[in-house]
Amino acid sequence: MFIFLGLPLLGLAYIGWHLWALIPLPAWFRSLLIGLLTGAFLLLFLNLGRVIDRMPLTLARLVYDVGNSSIFLLLYLAIFFLIMDLGRLVRLVPREWLFQNYYTTSALAVLLFAVFLLGNIHYHHKERVELTLPAKGKIEKPVRLVMLSDLHLGYHNPRKELARWVDLINAEQPDLVLIAGDIIDMSIRPLTEENMAEEMRRIKAPVFACLGNHEYYSNEPMAEQFYRDANIRLLRDTTVVVGSLSITGRDDRANVHRRSMGLLNKGIDHSKYTILLDHQPYHLEQAEHAGIDFQLSGHTHHGQVWPISWITDFVYECAFGFHQRGDTRYYISSGIGLWGGKFRIGTQSEYVVATIQNESNGRLKLHACDNKNSMPMPTSGGVFRPEAVGIDS
Repeated sequence: MFIFLGLPLLGLAYIGWHLWALIPLPAWFRSLLIGLLTGAFLLLFLNLGRVIDRMPLTLARLVYDVGNSSIFLLLYLAIFFLIMDLGRLVRLVPREWLFQNYYTTSALAVLLFAVFLLGNIHYHHKERVELTLPAKGKIEKPVRLVMLSDLHLGYHNPRKELARWVDLINAEQPDLVLIAGDIIDMSIRPLTEENMAEEMRRIKAPVFACLGNHEYYSNEPMAEQFYRDANIRLLRDTTVVVGSLSITGRDDRANVHRRSMGLLNKGIDHSKYTILLDHQPYHLEQAEHAGIDFQLSGHTHHGQVWPISWITDFVYECAFGFHQRGDTRYYISSGIGLWGGKFRIGTQSEYVVATIQNESNGRLKLHACDNKNSMPMPTSGGVFRPEAVGIDS
């Protein structure tokens, strides 16, 4: 509560004081500006409290976008004023730069506009990440996967945006689509009203997914119903065999009663190429100890905007990119969607196109977690269009 409520309120007071001192305009204008900023921040709680579910859909979207975007605006205002205050302490920034100064005010306004405009443009660009995963003789023929995480469909990612993502998926002609949780954002209501399940059914390949923490926030039984309506095969502490692949989906760690990796491993056929879907990338050693070939996770968004990405890099063994422990390979996706304001600053929105094959030559340059267990992902650099694999119950 202190992190998500106390710190923003303290930051708002700090920013308000600085804006009052900085802006060389009448008091009524400064009061109005600070009041609007405060009001935008308070709209966030209408979303967290699910009040917007009772609003008309168009108004609910506006409240969501303004309220959730205000957090990022507050963050960057706080960073700016902290840098300026530190500059004053070491006598690099003159006092007059922060008091009734037209030049600083104009520079700050232009800087914020540019940062958030470019951040929004960058969010709408979806990075295509290509991987080749060595199967060590476990598969009969190459298998092509499209892998996603963190769609966060809802008020800010509507059906029109989902349709563009589905087109990207279908353009890859995958054999399978894997989704590592958080398909839903905070509320099932916009997905139902826009019939997004119908859009998901346009995907021209079998879709398998695990739950994320946001499926629990949005009402887990209703989330399961959406998965069924969307023709998504939910793997909830279960394993399915798909051709030469054994795919296991873990329930999200939001469910404290989910099965342990040890219990799940008893039902996994290790003569197949084994894939684990686990939304939150905690305890990566569990997949290694279980002998899993590949794990797909998401959840972190890689912080979504800098410098929060530094925090996720500190919290997780691997917060984004390719990782390896022993013979187990991992990919932690920063997500194709995101929560809150639609900005990517220093991070990327992405989808992963992976080819699983028995032999692999060459190397592909990817982001890899900077630790002793990381290494570049091998790739053949080729493009494969294998026949669709069959599904065995």
